Amino acid sequence: MILVDSSVWVNYFNKIVSRETSFLHQCLGNIPVATTDIILAEVLRGFKSDKAYLKARELMASLIYFDMLGKKVSALSVNIYRDTRKKGITIKKPNDLFIASFCITNRIPLLHADQDFDLIAEHSNLEVIAF
Repeated sequence: MILVDSSVWVNYFNKIVSRETSFLHQCLGNIPVATTDIILAEVLRGFKSDKAYLKARELMASLIYFDMLGKKVSALSVNIYRDTRKKGITIKKPNDLFIASFCITNRIPLLHADQDFDLIAEHSNLEVIAF
């Protein structure tokens, strides 16, 4: 199973070809792909067209779904933020910390196209899919 970040989904739905979107396309229907409440909200809020929104919502409804936040994930996200901050690295988006902490806690590899996740992976147990 993999978790796919909104940074990949946005490119995928906008038909941007990249290593990440190509990998996602290969995974769909072949391996379990997961999403979360926060990722769904980030992705689905961006659609201007009702038709595109409904199509994306249908595809994402077919994925494995997780509610993300809880005490353990929240606490880990704080620890990662504080640890990286002490090293002079600031992770700007709280959602990235939540997503990374969820993946670490549940041992799920993350497919992403966002630099912050590479920084988090360098300083934590986050497993990212690398090319």
